[in-house]
Amino acid sequence: MLCGMSIDAAAGKPGKFRLVYWNIQNGMWDGQDDDYQRFTDWVKEQKPDVCVWCEAQPIYNNGTAKHQDALQEWRGDERLMDMWKRLGKRYGHKYIYIGGHRDNYPQVVTSRFPLESVARITGNPDTLVSHGAGWVRLQLADKHVNIVTLHTWPQAYGYNVPTEDRERSKAAFEGDKFRRVEMEYICRHTIGTDPDGAEGYWMMMGDFNSRSRVDNWVYKYPDGDTKLLVHDYIRSETPYIDIINDRDPHSFYSSTWGRSRIDFVYCTPKLSAAVKEAHIHLDSYTRPVRDEKIKNFYHPSDHRPIIVDFEL
Repeated sequence: MLCGMSIDAAAGKPGKFRLVYWNIQNGMWDGQDDDYQRFTDWVKEQKPDVCVWCEAQPIYNNGTAKHQDALQEWRGDERLMDMWKRLGKRYGHKYIYIGGHRDNYPQVVTSRFPLESVARITGNPDTLVSHGAGWVRLQLADKHVNIVTLHTWPQAYGYNVPTEDRERSKAAFEGDKFRRVEMEYICRHTIGTDPDGAEGYWMMMGDFNSRSRVDNWVYKYPDGDTKLLVHDYIRSETPYIDIINDRDPHSFYSSTWGRSRIDFVYCTPKLSAAVKEAHIHLDSYTRPVRDEKIKNFYHPSDHRPIIVDFEL
């Protein structure tokens, strides 16, 4: 779905801002060969005010599926912060936030506006958040806008299930059930801490690795299918609105290379009412193309970005 609004429509005006969210697959693996110049040129063209990048850390050596020898050096986040300060500078963002993560798949927020780090979420010994989540706040005009980022468990089997037990775990739908627990934990520790959250300005976005019941006219899963648990929880237990579906409920747009919408931007009612344009973006650069040699690697990513324009 291509944007019907001019690229600079939301940029540089009080109360208006543009959000770009994108799962950039393994830290924009595709961009290593030119030091991410194609990537940052594309971002600059969109004129975003805030960006949320999922899978924001490089993992593999350039053009290969081999893990970087220096992978351990990323774990302290200092190198990751330096990388995003450098890349953000190219497209005009000086403020950087790294969400909580217990593995190699962090989310990073970059912004033209100052960012207040509220929480980095990884769970606790009883409830893990596999790829982590984050909560950051920005001041826009006279409004506090809360941004929650997340990336839930991707597998059909449960978290940390040993190889020999994975088929049993899949058959018991433990991956879907684990994602549902992750989702509740994230919501309880972000918008759930705010008694006035339903009346405030909150957005939550990420790679949910889950399908929504609102798209089930496409998927045709049984009514009680566990694949729908995550978004059923959000829709029934939180004030969030799925802004892509809310604006075009009779259409379906995949957020991946295939036919699957697993990337979402949710907003509370006040913030949803401020959305002027929202779409899953597809152009000559963002269209996923499978690598000819390496299975499951895509150029530039196996996901498509979401672009949202707000006017508060």
